[in-house]
Amino acid sequence: MIGRVVKIFSDFYYVETQEGIVESKLRTVIKKQKTEVYTGDFVELEQFDKNSMQAFISNVKERTSLLSRPKVANVSQVIIVSALKEPDLNYEQLNRYIAHCEYHKLTPILCFNKEDIDSFDDLKAEIIDMYVPLGYQVIFTSALEKTGLNEIEPILKNNTSILCGASGVGKSSLINALLKTSKQRTLPVSDKTKKGVHTTRHCELIELEKDSFIVDTPGFSHLKFDFMLPYDIKNLFVEIQNKDFACKYKDCLHISEDGCAYREIIDNMSDIRYDSYKKFVAEAKEYEDRISKESIKNEAKVKFNQNRMMTKISHKKRNLSRKTSKQNMYKEEDM
Repeated sequence: MIGRVVKIFSDFYYVETQEGIVESKLRTVIKKQKTEVYTGDFVELEQFDKNSMQAFISNVKERTSLLSRPKVANVSQVIIVSALKEPDLNYEQLNRYIAHCEYHKLTPILCFNKEDIDSFDDLKAEIIDMYVPLGYQVIFTSALEKTGLNEIEPILKNNTSILCGASGVGKSSLINALLKTSKQRTLPVSDKTKKGVHTTRHCELIELEKDSFIVDTPGFSHLKFDFMLPYDIKNLFVEIQNKDFACKYKDCLHISEDGCAYREIIDNMSDIRYDSYKKFVAEAKEYEDRISKESIKNEAKVKFNQNRMMTKISHKKRNLSRKTSKQNMYKEEDM
């Protein structure tokens, strides 16, 4: 029997099947293979017990996509939810989410919630001027007053959409408004910290209608690009990717290099977006420095000679071995 993982809690995997939700555990062979199973995965079930609605996951089907954070499989689109206020809009954080989507080759849809708090005319105009020319769809909503939902609903049809964003921006409230129910737990923003309060503890796949799913996710903000090389950051910004700027070097990072077409790039980006770009490059440089030091420190333990794998002797032991050989050679000559 084949089904789809809709929720993971502790060691239990809740799988939607034609028989209903089946509480499942991983077969030992899956554990030994160290195969990870994520919300959104299509899986094969064995030893299904209809009375207890329990089974074992024996195989994971090939994925069409996989987000690294949060870990969700087979997503077709990402809706980034931000609040216009409570908590205040954080452009750097928004640009991190957008770059994260670009890294996974998923075009994001930008949803700005809580427009019922104020008019936000200037802020809305700034958002539109910054992101619409880049090809990103922008939607303004109020989960409280249920405005803007008519723009989201057509987008969700025949898709598996994941809602991501910081805590307190209203992801669960939007889902409740779309479902016309209070299924997802919500809490107001903290009066003390002015930040969102975590209400969603795990990723959950929710069926809106046939072939239309939405994934509610825990809020997170500590998303860094300390896993990429600096030169690859440009691929996460549509203003720079695949553009031939008149820079002196092909591998120019477009920051402070001699001969960089700095002014041409600045004219092509907003100051807010360019500041985010520089921060992400700085994080990638930290990663580059770290792996460079580790590669020197951790010398390879094996080498190949005539297609045979052999244990590699470290420089220290190799030099010691050569020294000992010379000493033995001199001893033989003296004898």
